[in-house]
Amino acid sequence: MNPFSWQFKSCLIFVVLIFTAAVAGGDNQPKTIAIVGGMLLDGYETPAIHHSVVLIQGNKITAAGSKHEVSIPKDAQIIDARGKTVLPGLIDLHMHLDLIGHGDYDQYYRFIGGTKRLDEIMPIAAKQMLRAGVTSAVDLGSPLSILDTKARIEAGQIPGPRLTVSGPWITRIKLDGVPDEYQLVVNSPKQAAKQAKYLIDQGVDVIKLWLGLTLQDYQAVVKVAHERGVKVHAHLYKVDAIEKALNAGVDVLQHVGSAKMPPYPDELIRRIAESRTPVIQTIAHRIWVYPATLNNPGRLDTPQMQGDMPEDLYQELQRSFKQFHRLSYFHDTPDEIRHAQINAKQFIQANAYIGVGTDAASPLNFHNDAIWREMSALVDSGMSPSRVITAATKTNAEILGQGRMLGTLEPGKLADVLIVDGDPLFDINMLKYVDMVIKDGKIWVSDGELVEK
Repeated sequence: MNPFSWQFKSCLIFVVLIFTAAVAGGDNQPKTIAIVGGMLLDGYETPAIHHSVVLIQGNKITAAGSKHEVSIPKDAQIIDARGKTVLPGLIDLHMHLDLIGHGDYDQYYRFIGGTKRLDEIMPIAAKQMLRAGVTSAVDLGSPLSILDTKARIEAGQIPGPRLTVSGPWITRIKLDGVPDEYQLVVNSPKQAAKQAKYLIDQGVDVIKLWLGLTLQDYQAVVKVAHERGVKVHAHLYKVDAIEKALNAGVDVLQHVGSAKMPPYPDELIRRIAESRTPVIQTIAHRIWVYPATLNNPGRLDTPQMQGDMPEDLYQELQRSFKQFHRLSYFHDTPDEIRHAQINAKQFIQANAYIGVGTDAASPLNFHNDAIWREMSALVDSGMSPSRVITAATKTNAEILGQGRMLGTLEPGKLADVLIVDGDPLFDINMLKYVDMVIKDGKIWVSDGELVEK
């Protein structure tokens, strides 16, 4: 064989292999998605960017700015957002995936057999949240079986938001009517610490503390959790409990400022604001949702709601809404609404570090609309639309400890994008008109409906 001929053939084969690999590699490159023409709210509390372009490749944002700043690749998949608003996917820092808005907790858990139907119900709630534009969420109170639902969402098997979960809460007061799997009842700081270790070992992301705990209980749990890099959220209303949580170093104050209580002391408000301890008010449940339902009871029965769930569950839901103004959950709501004239505004006026959580799906507070109703209530209470959008995106991501990957639309962040048909800066309620939801670079909702996967 001619040595030259052999060398030539070898080189030719090498070049062909390199070219084939390059072409194959190019085919495998994720196609760029270009969201073009919308009004961009990037998550920062700054003026909107008009005639914008957002580029997505794979699960990351590669560019976000005006059309004069961003070049669109020729082969990009174009999403026409003209006349619409483009913003980060919303984050809900307090929701319950096991609930769907039933009017009475005791009757609900009896109907579903305690926890027997949760593997059926949690996917319903998850898809409702994603359809509402919620791409990340914190579940604060579920059996540990929620970890299975979280894994299914992460694997793309079912639609839903990216989950952060607490599992069962730690408490000194047992809540009757709620299955035992939801609550870890303790009677000493040592037990509280032990249960916190147990939950973290099981794989929860955060710890939830509930009622009746002592200062020493709070301190014991915070010590264990912080040693493992886990944040502690506390369910709080009364002044004494809030002060214990602050003194123990609890990371997130849940329900504080929800207008359930009389006005808080100025010194307590000042302390929380100065310390920058995150406050998740959850003000819409009961206090805004109740009068909204009195004014429009038709919101309780929609084709979308019926289509989301099995017929027996839908019928039970409708049964639970009869004479809803008499439900025990709303027994004190008229007084709470009067408290809200001051209470709901206190932390906003003090410029506290406020995130957004909904307590969905407590009675009548459906996952389908809880997030925009909460944001609307915060605007009613004194937040600007720009500030509340930042709170539900950038601030919430920071509170989660995920600010480097979530919460804003800028290069390098995960591509969680919401497109709504309207201008929420003019009217925050436009957030209910969800057009498209992109999570991790994939289109999950288009024209307001889930995309079949």
